[in-house]
Amino acid sequence: METLVLGGTKHASKKWDQEYDAYVLPLLQEDMPSYLLYRLDSTNNQGYEWIFLAWSPDRSPVRQKMLYAATRATLKKEFGGGHIKDEIFGTVEDDVSLSGYRKYLIAQAAPQPLTAAEEELRQIKLSEVQTDISVDTKQQTLTGVAFPMQRDAIQALEQFREKKINYVQLEIDFKNECIKLSSTTPTELKDLPKRIPKDAARYHFFLYKHSHEGDYLESTVFIYSMPGYKCSIRERMLYSSCKNPLIDTVESNQHIQIAKKLEIDNGDELTAEFMYEEVHPKQHAHKQAFPKPKGPAGKKGGRRITRPPGDGEED
Repeated sequence: METLVLGGTKHASKKWDQEYDAYVLPLLQEDMPSYLLYRLDSTNNQGYEWIFLAWSPDRSPVRQKMLYAATRATLKKEFGGGHIKDEIFGTVEDDVSLSGYRKYLIAQAAPQPLTAAEEELRQIKLSEVQTDISVDTKQQTLTGVAFPMQRDAIQALEQFREKKINYVQLEIDFKNECIKLSSTTPTELKDLPKRIPKDAARYHFFLYKHSHEGDYLESTVFIYSMPGYKCSIRERMLYSSCKNPLIDTVESNQHIQIAKKLEIDNGDELTAEFMYEEVHPKQHAHKQAFPKPKGPAGKKGGRRITRPPGDGEED
């Protein structure tokens, strides 16, 4: 009769996933397509959310498959598309079972597959070298890579934030692809150059204690040390690309405010004068304006007439 008719209903008495297979699977016919609407426990602004199941078994006649495919949009419109949370098409029982629905949810949450052109573009972006033109940068860096920090490194930074220690050195564990703690040796400014390895890159957090304009300050200085070409290309690339994500993590998660970020080749650069000028750069003095020349001395000149003589005066 070219109409949609009710094939069966079930009343919910338990949680949706406890009754799903018992209610859905017995309604499936091996040689006849059908539509099933299964109510979830979740809601949206229009009411309960539903799963729309389009059952079209391989054994069903081609004409029936075509009719059901052509009617699907009409059913969704009449029912109300805003109520449908997920839509599943199945040709075998495993497609529309509870395990099949959960596989569908996992697949929907996964990143969409890329075409050959998109994958090629992604690889180009990953390997693309970008020039960092900030004043604190001396070399090129790769796109940022956020390696996780080991627990002892996080704990050391927390102690640094609470000023229980004044120096933290971190290094990259290339095998495990993470950032680990290298040293927390108590360090004064005069000892800082000795902490910089001459044959390996490192990240350093130093609590710079000093006076500025009569005030005592304790400023956190981040130092990225890279000893030139004594490191392998892979090491230079990874340290450079992990730097900015590490700084962002430390500032946002560990709540450590970094006053200055430095990038050096060796520890000899870290003199007291260099550190002070980096943390408190000299301000450029404003050029004094050219003074306006004074007028001629003595007589100031003739009196200026602002109104015609005799205006408003008696003769």
